[in-house]
Amino acid sequence: MVTVSIQPFAPKRIFLLVAAIVCLASAACFADPLYMNVRSTPYDRQMTRIAPVLLSDQTANDGLSLSLVNDWMQELRGIPYGFSQEWKTPEEVGNGAPADCKGKAVALYHLMRSHGAANLRLVIGKRTLASQTTHAWLTWEKDGTSYVLDPTINWMAYRAEVTDGMYLPFYAYDGGRKYQAVPALLFAKI
Repeated sequence: MVTVSIQPFAPKRIFLLVAAIVCLASAACFADPLYMNVRSTPYDRQMTRIAPVLLSDQTANDGLSLSLVNDWMQELRGIPYGFSQEWKTPEEVGNGAPADCKGKAVALYHLMRSHGAANLRLVIGKRTLASQTTHAWLTWEKDGTSYVLDPTINWMAYRAEVTDGMYLPFYAYDGGRKYQAVPALLFAKI
């Protein structure tokens, strides 16, 4: 009796092929994103509640120290986590009630803008490629260095290059401007 195998490829080769495809597909996610101006984002309706914070006037002097920002992040990180459907205002977060990533990021954005921080963005995206839900954090460009500020998870600011493969942005807000993040490798192909 002759047996015929219906498996054309060895399981080991299939695994290697799948692993290679996943690595190549995700490589673009690890490049620094470019932010393209857009008229609207899917989050605009949710953002109306915190629009006054995003649009607040500030005097940009960017003399804000990284150590003061880290102190604020530690205070916000100390607030218990509690998910909320709507974006909380900085005043609501400051009352000590539990807050989620959205509320903590907005509170830090407000503190930094009111103290003159420039080149600051409120970002919505995924914390990791495998994350099931979206996350909110800030990015800050200061003295030629890009920082990721996540007061929900981190106790201090991290240089963006240290967070490689994490913090994958979809949309960002900077004052009245709205952006959609596009991976740099993808943008270069357009």
